[in-house]
Amino acid sequence: MNDRRRLDNKYEKYLQIPIYMSALFVVMTICLYVINVFAGIVATTATCIYVAVAVISFVRARGTINTILTRLVMEHGRFQKSLLGELPLPYALTDMTGRLVWVNHAFVQVTGASKRKLLRMNIMQLFDGITKEMIPENEDVTHTDIVYEDKEYRAELRRILANQDSVMQEEDGEESGQDGEESLVALYLYDMTELNRLKRENQEQKLVAGLIYIDNYDEIFDDLEEVRHSLLVALVDRKINKYMANVDAIVKSLEKDKYMFVMPYKYLPQLQENKFALLDEVKAINIGNDLPLTLSISLGTDYNSFIGNFEAARSAMELALGRGGDQAVLKSADKITYYGGKSQGTEKSTRVKARVKTLAFRELLETREQVIIMAHKTPDMDAFGAAVGVYRMVTAMNKKAHIVINEVSSAISPIFGNFTANSIYGEDMIINSEQAIEMIGADTMLVIVDVNNPGYTECEELISYAKTVVVFDHHRQTKDVIVNATLSYIEPFASSTCEMIAEMLQYMDEKIKLRPSEADAMYAGILIDTDNFLTKTGVRTFEAAAFLRRSGADVMRVRKMFRSDIDTYRQRADGVRNAEMVLGAFAISVFEPKEGPESPGVLTAKVANEMLNIAGVRASFVIAQMGKDVKISARAIDDVNVQIIMERMGGGGHANVAAAQFENTTTAEVRTKLIALLEDMYKEGDI
Repeated sequence: MNDRRRLDNKYEKYLQIPIYMSALFVVMTICLYVINVFAGIVATTATCIYVAVAVISFVRARGTINTILTRLVMEHGRFQKSLLGELPLPYALTDMTGRLVWVNHAFVQVTGASKRKLLRMNIMQLFDGITKEMIPENEDVTHTDIVYEDKEYRAELRRILANQDSVMQEEDGEESGQDGEESLVALYLYDMTELNRLKRENQEQKLVAGLIYIDNYDEIFDDLEEVRHSLLVALVDRKINKYMANVDAIVKSLEKDKYMFVMPYKYLPQLQENKFALLDEVKAINIGNDLPLTLSISLGTDYNSFIGNFEAARSAMELALGRGGDQAVLKSADKITYYGGKSQGTEKSTRVKARVKTLAFRELLETREQVIIMAHKTPDMDAFGAAVGVYRMVTAMNKKAHIVINEVSSAISPIFGNFTANSIYGEDMIINSEQAIEMIGADTMLVIVDVNNPGYTECEELISYAKTVVVFDHHRQTKDVIVNATLSYIEPFASSTCEMIAEMLQYMDEKIKLRPSEADAMYAGILIDTDNFLTKTGVRTFEAAAFLRRSGADVMRVRKMFRSDIDTYRQRADGVRNAEMVLGAFAISVFEPKEGPESPGVLTAKVANEMLNIAGVRASFVIAQMGKDVKISARAIDDVNVQIIMERMGGGGHANVAAAQFENTTTAEVRTKLIALLEDMYKEGDI
């Protein structure tokens, strides 16, 4: 209505222009009287006629124009209202509380209710997916997806300012609206049913690429009678093909122990729901084999092309094998998901891989003049012992070597002095991160031991500077890996990195002779990581220990180095005393370690190891407050994989040894979170 008034004023001013011009004629007439009386009389007559015509025209035109404008506005309003009413898009107006004040025919058809009934309803009563918080403010627009009568709609709510000097007259004679200026909400409903169906069909028909590897093929067939080989292969093939046939997958054997498959995306949730039951089905095959057969499954999905999915599957398979096998890894464009991995894995009896990796390392070493060795932050005995072993390999080939250590923790202090106080090794054997960054160059090789996550290394910046990076580790891989490694030897079946380096020393050069202090350091690394040869020890572990013993390692000397003082031992006892049993199989202790000769991290690890001696305990967890942070040390003695538990808590580690750290929290909160996670995983059968 305000627009109508403004339009009337403009036209009225336009019509008044001739009247205003009459003043000009009057002035002109007066001037003519001064010049000539006769001319003034003529001008006066003309001016009077002009003014009379202008006034009469203004009066008549004003009434006519008002009538025309009124009719035009009414026609425009009826036309606009008719268009909105017949608009095929469901459209409605509501007040700021959500009460419907006007609806069109399409909206009535969608809801199936009468217009009179709708105008007494609220959109929040009508549609479950719309809430009061969705009503827009400050002329904003909000969107939401709703389902109504088995149809899917995208609802758009837009705030508008309405000037209502007149009411809207409905077809049935009912009036809606109110006088004054207020805010209304326009509601549009877009039918997305067919579009969403096509999207779902397109997504479901996308192809997922996958790989299946038999983890311990050689070990199984070496121990099995030859006449049963073909039977075992047939049973495995049958299990794989039958399982994949249920998800409409095409399976192709690539090698004797490798398969590739392609399946529609719509069956992926089915595999995820049963947590890739094929892993357990194949393990159940037993025709006289002493070791259970295990598989690794990898899948790639949600990439832009099938080639991208296949490359993701290959990358996921490397991750599955690096984590010990017997699991499925699903890699999508935005995340990596793990399934299975509950078993501890089978020790590889062959040393072929160790020999091949050693020869590759030696070839790389021949092309470099200097080697920088780095472990994880706050290195433990396994990290330091492995670094010493690599140092010995490098110096035996007359190459310069340096070990990066920024802080000497109590975990390595008992044996650290054997190297810093010995003139044989030189002052530059141990360097810090700043010195390492200054030394690194094109002819420098960076060797990383006992860690494969770049974020956990002593100096992550070194990795980006190094042209050649080599990784030796025994921890299971996570999604964060060192991607630019020239050589990577990650063996999760090994008890420790020191065990791996001890094997490599035997293939590196027969003339290499370890010094007693070096043998002690590596032996101590194996001893600490295996908890005195109680956990995760295999044949190769004892063979490595025997090699170190022959090289001069003294068992009693190492044991004396790592004995605890009486106060530390009391703290360990307090930690065990605080233990509580959860689900009858998991021991959880909460305590705050005090500063002493032994670092809090080492102390919590020892408490976790001690709790494994309690009867019935399958896994132990020690929650310790360390400043503002809280740390969990987890250990396992049974078939429980504490790595997958700690990964869900945001940490990681090994199948038997894992940890997690939390910032700005309390031990009570972490304990509650851990117990809830254990209960959920126990119900789901993950532990």
